[in-house]
Amino acid sequence: MGNVVVSEFVSLDGVMEDPGGAEAFEHGGWSFKFDRGTEGDKFKLDEVLASDALLLGRVTYQAFAKAWPSMTDEVGFADKFNSMPKFVVSTTLEAPEWNNSTLIRDNVAAEVSKLKQQPGGDILVNGSAQLVQALMAKDLIDEYRLMVFPIVLGSGKRLFGDSGDPTTLRLAETQAVGKDGVVILTYRPEGQDR
Repeated sequence: MGNVVVSEFVSLDGVMEDPGGAEAFEHGGWSFKFDRGTEGDKFKLDEVLASDALLLGRVTYQAFAKAWPSMTDEVGFADKFNSMPKFVVSTTLEAPEWNNSTLIRDNVAAEVSKLKQQPGGDILVNGSAQLVQALMAKDLIDEYRLMVFPIVLGSGKRLFGDSGDPTTLRLAETQAVGKDGVVILTYRPEGQDR
């Protein structure tokens, strides 16, 4: 399918937890305090339309599966999100119910490597902190798209955890969106032509 693209909402201090407020995180909903503007909305729409699959951890998958199947919109975001193949990494989920969902229980690195070899577009990863860190450790991420919001949360799950080896990334693109200082930063692993 192509590249594994990690797309996250993050605070200035790297927190990615509960930007939409659907979880029990004390700072949940922090991304809604800022206007990402039509440029930010277009970026997210274009990203989904260019992707051919979703790769998600169980927690994010269950939150999305609860919210998205009943959503509709005029621009096609919801239709694309609901219809594309979804791969959920979990050892505890019994039967994924969101349409076009496939469970990955074992050998995550090998299974994701196989997905990358199939023809098609991007494999999009949203949220899924534990999965992202596992993919990072196995050098399976081709691109990071970070929508950075001008807030320091001080606590919460961080995109880049405290374990692992140093990783050098190359800045590929920057874009300011909205009127509140939200910036989209696109990074690719250093030394890899992808």
